[in-house]
Amino acid sequence: MFKLRFLVLEDHAFQRAVAVKVLHRAGYHEVLEAADGQEALVLLRERGAVDIALCDMRMMGMDGLAFLRGAGEAGLVRAVVILSELAPELRRTVDQILRMQSFRLLGSIEKPLDPHVLEKILKQYRGQCGGDDSSVIQTPSDQEVRLGLDRREFRAYYQPKICLERSECVGAEVLVRWVRSNTCMLSPVEFLQVVERCNLYDELFADLLDQGLSMQRRVQGYRRDFHLALNFNVSQLASPGLIQVIQGALRRHELSASGLILELDEGAMAKVPDTSLETMVRLRMLGCGLSINDFGVGYSSLERLRQMPFNEIKLDAGFVHNMMQQPRYRTVIRDTLILARELKMKVVAEGIESEAQLSCLTQLGCDVGQGYYYARPMGGLDLMKWLFGRGAKIG
Repeated sequence: MFKLRFLVLEDHAFQRAVAVKVLHRAGYHEVLEAADGQEALVLLRERGAVDIALCDMRMMGMDGLAFLRGAGEAGLVRAVVILSELAPELRRTVDQILRMQSFRLLGSIEKPLDPHVLEKILKQYRGQCGGDDSSVIQTPSDQEVRLGLDRREFRAYYQPKICLERSECVGAEVLVRWVRSNTCMLSPVEFLQVVERCNLYDELFADLLDQGLSMQRRVQGYRRDFHLALNFNVSQLASPGLIQVIQGALRRHELSASGLILELDEGAMAKVPDTSLETMVRLRMLGCGLSINDFGVGYSSLERLRQMPFNEIKLDAGFVHNMMQQPRYRTVIRDTLILARELKMKVVAEGIESEAQLSCLTQLGCDVGQGYYYARPMGGLDLMKWLFGRGAKIG
């Protein structure tokens, strides 16, 4: 276990001193500080990576976005708290950029810094790392990730997906958590970069697919339709054995491909070579569904969308989170639903957290939703209890 290390990046000397003092009072003493992005990069290269950067976006020297791009490429920052006076629409765009760069975005705080807001953000972060007030998991090594796969420490977690019209659970998204034997549970942001660097996506996917299909088989044993959605990395489209892996798993569990949906991030669509379209078509011919994940935050064109054989659109949670406060988000959702109907595609809304969001999405005609309003991701045993403890209807 390792104590949290911080960087405070703020060009205003007084506000920087306040942030450092707040962290010291909270018991965090490994705090680096810098006045601009270039200074921060030099400091981190000399002193080592930090767990969390409290980062201003607008500075006289290198701004926060440029700093985070460089720090992310060098692996010098794991998570970010934005200290910002940006207009709300600009701050939301910054949030999306950071998520696309695979940063763990913990939250945004308006200036002047409110110590209570910062402590709440850090408490949530600590809770995800096992609840120790002074500890965090060190970024795992390549060898540790390989050993974790060999030991089958990567567990499938499930977030239910609900038909909004019928208020009925129709399936679940399969997510991954790493349950390490001697430490806490790690979320994907902690280890997926290592998985990608070591070319282990295929092995991880096969393991999660096997766990997920086993769960699907159990649920369907109660005469209940239940589909699975698994996240899919664009690099896997070039894997020559992908189709055989999926076919073999379906045969072992005696399940149909029609109950399996593979999700591909919209941001990766521009990277898909034309040769990989053949793999996507073969997956559809096999009977699998293909879903565009985080739709609305990437850079894909409508022409690219038309070319690819998707049959589902998954709206980014940011649109749902902001739809009640910002009419423009409701407009985007409405137009996406119209587009989907024209293309004969289903729409899944991520991030539903309130009755008001659910009501609005239902009125707009959204097909399926998921989010904390219904349930957080859970292990297989808890999913069975959740499903059959509640019965077929959700409410």
